[in-house]
Parts: sequence; structure tokens; C-alpha cells
Amino acid sequence: MSGYAFELDRVLVVDDEVRSLETITRALDDDFEVICANSAADAEALLEQQPVQVILCDQRMPERTGVEFLADTRERWPQIPRIIISGYTDSENIIHAINQAGIFHYLTKPWHPEQLLNVVKNAVQLFHLQQQNQLLANELNFSASTLETRLRSQRRELQREYQLDRIVRADDSPMNALIERLQQVARYDVSVMISGESGTGKELLARAIHYNSPRADKPFVIENCGALHDELLSSELFGHKKGAFTGATTDHVGLFEKANGGTIFLDEIGEVSPAFQVKLLRVLQEGEIRPLGSNQSKRVNVRVVAATNRDLLAEVKAKRFRADLYYRLTTVELPVLPLRQRPMDILPIAESLLREYAPVFDCGEARFSAELGACLQAYRWPGNVREMQNEIQRLLVFSRCDGANDGPKLLQPQQLSAPLRADLPQALEPVEIEDYVADALEDGPRLSLKTQVEALERQMILRALDYFQGNKSKAAQALGLSRVGLANKLKRYQIDPFEEIDDGRFDH
Repeated sequence: MSGYAFELDRVLVVDDEVRSLETITRALDDDFEVICANSAADAEALLEQQPVQVILCDQRMPERTGVEFLADTRERWPQIPRIIISGYTDSENIIHAINQAGIFHYLTKPWHPEQLLNVVKNAVQLFHLQQQNQLLANELNFSASTLETRLRSQRRELQREYQLDRIVRADDSPMNALIERLQQVARYDVSVMISGESGTGKELLARAIHYNSPRADKPFVIENCGALHDELLSSELFGHKKGAFTGATTDHVGLFEKANGGTIFLDEIGEVSPAFQVKLLRVLQEGEIRPLGSNQSKRVNVRVVAATNRDLLAEVKAKRFRADLYYRLTTVELPVLPLRQRPMDILPIAESLLREYAPVFDCGEARFSAELGACLQAYRWPGNVREMQNEIQRLLVFSRCDGANDGPKLLQPQQLSAPLRADLPQALEPVEIEDYVADALEDGPRLSLKTQVEALERQMILRALDYFQGNKSKAAQALGLSRVGLANKLKRYQIDPFEEIDDGRFDH
């Protein structure tokens, strides 16, 4: 580990139950340095001794509640994001905790490890952004023109980052048609619905729409609509006035108002309740918001981009999603294919992620071996790009820590043993079948069905052998044959490995 300069961010976990401390530590210790305290007093002592980037606290503790402890830390260490875990799900309790202790996030039990990890990652990112902001504030006083120049420069950088030609894909990717359509849509002020499985990059496309539109120099804000109860979601999107509900101690500006002139991205829109759908529809129809507790409406000029991993038309037919809201949000729909349906994009995206993460893990100019690349290509990636991001980082961690050179051995079992992809011979598309038969037959298409099937089978075997670089065991497994069965077919179809592939890589 000598020379490894990557320093982990530190998370303080406060809970009086040892088992809870152990469970949370297991969920976080791959990504963070976790320090634990079983009381508020011990936690304060640790905070005085060493810097901490995030505080994660249980609500029920014997001396002080989590909210009381975090309210105290808010006074002394206001820059540290605070997260609380509780079994209470009442919205008034949550809002009270958020306002009293300045809670960054409120997690309810039972929580999922991936959910907890994502919340803590977001909190760490907020901490560093606050630090950077503070450094900027401590610099020389900028004149208005200097500040405006800096803002313009930052906007130009964002516009460059989200240029459509920088969205990674293969030359023959089906994403090309989607990007072309996005380019046409971005310039017009219409609502867009991005549909697709989780992890396919819907937020990336939403940002690309904004930064390739006339609104690019205005705000872009995001809300995950599936993460909050109706009252909290209303507060976040439309704002609230002081005293609007228990715990509302100050006015709060909603995201629609913050995004005025720009774009708001409503992620997981299919998760909102029927009651909230009515509120949102009214805002979209009237172009006005009314903060909770206020009797005055405010005009807003906001472009809405929404995203869902649900089949919203099916939800409309089942009367779980309002048809009028669906059509209001879906002037244009952009469906994003999962990675398994665009396998040509897998290696370009993986290589792009490798270039991005390798310097972070001090891995220099890391590259995929041919065998590792084949494993990545063969896997179906049910978690799509998000799963791939995690896997590339995991590969870099283990190759960096273990000094391992044999990439495939570092893969997780489900990826190492991935079957041949659906786009390979055993599940050819109809057009591909016609092409293979046409290539294989010299006497035209009027031959018997048996002859045509045999010709197709021969081509499938050849393609599988070529894909696995002559490894007959892997080819047989992918084709659903035994090794003996494959050997018999090689003999039957007079396939000579050394003639078909001249580099001698067939195993015997």
C-alpha cells in the first residue's frame, strides 16, 4: 500500500447498540473510514479530536435523542452534514427533526445498505462542496463583473461536459438515434419524459437536454420524487412559509422557484401518489406555485424533464397514474435501452469509466486484458451503467491492493460465469438468421428445411468458436452442448479448427 495517496473520508456513527454499529460499519467501511461512538458524549469527544465529514446518528439513545445531539453539533460543527436513522415515519416528526437539527437526510428503518451508502456519499459530496464554497468566500472580494465572468466560465465548462458527442457509445449504437432525437428536442421548450431501467443514465440525458437548450445559462435542479412523502415533497418542490406546519421555523424556497428560467428534473415520477399528482398537474397547467402556508401564488417559468423506470402507459390504464398528467409531462418520450440490448456500448463505456477512475485509485494507464474484456462483454449488466461504475471501481481497488494482473479472477462470480449474450448465436435475431443462411447456402433459398437448419447450425458453431477464441469447452457451454456433443458436430459438419482459425488456439 506504500505510495497509495487516496485518503478516505471519515464518517462518525453514533448508536448505543453495538450490533447496529457493526451493521452500519459493514455497509460503509469499503468506501469510508468509519469511527463509532455509543453515546452522545463519546461522539462529542471524537469530534473534538479529529475531523469528520459526516455524522450518522440513531434517534433513540438513552442520554439524549439523536435530534437533540445533532442540534447541539449543529451549533458547534455546522459544516458537517447530519444524517439520522429512526423507526418513526410520521411526516411531522421528520420535518421537526429536519428543522431543529438541520438534518441533511432522514433514513427510516429498515434501511437497505445500498440506500445508506448512497445517502452518505451524497452527504460527503455536500461537505466538500461547502468546503470549496468557503474557500471561495475567503478569497479576495470579487467585483460583480469578476463573479459574472467566473459564472459564465463555469457554465461554459458544464456545456462542454454535456455536449452530445461526449456521451459514450459505439459507432453503431442504437443510442445514436436517441441522441439525434434529443438534439432536435433540446432546443424547443417542451416537456420530455425519459424512460428506462434504473442505472441507464437518465439523469445524464436530462442534463444534456438542459445544457443543449436555450436555458443552459439558467439553473438545473433535481428532485427524486420517490424518496419523500407528499408533504415533504410539496415543501421541497413548492416551498413553505414559516409556521406552515410543526417544525417550519423559517421560510423555505422550493425547487420550482429556484429553477425559475431553467430546468427541473423530476426523477422517479411514477412513484408519486395520486394526491400529489393533482398538485403537480395544477402547477404545470397554471405555471404557478403556492408555497405551503401561503395564500399567494408565484409565477414560475420552468421546463420540466421527468424520468421513470415504470411503464407509465400501463400505469395510466391501471388508473394508478393520471392520464392528463402523463400527457402533460410527455410531449416527447425518450426511451433508453438497457445495456443488455446494446452490447456494442459495453466496452466503450467500461473503458471510459476505467480512464475516469484509474487516476483516483493511482492505477496509472490501466487497460482491460482481452479475456477480462470478453467477460465484461458477455455479462448482461442488470444494474446497467450504475452497476458497471461500481464494478470498475471494485476491480481497480483489488488490482491496486493485491497487485493482481489476472483481471478475470477479480470479477464477481455472476460476471465471471456469465453465459453467452443474447446477441450471440444461440439467440440470433430473424434478420441475422436470414443473413447466416444466405451466406451459408450456395444453391439458393429453395433447399429443404433440414438443409437450411444444418447450415445455420454450422454458422452458429463457427461464430461461437470464434467468439471464445477456439475454446471448445466455453463454446459448447454457450451453445448448450456437451463437449462430446460439440466434437460430434465438428466432425459432422467437417469443421477443422486449424483451418477455420489459423492461430492454433483450440484446446484439445
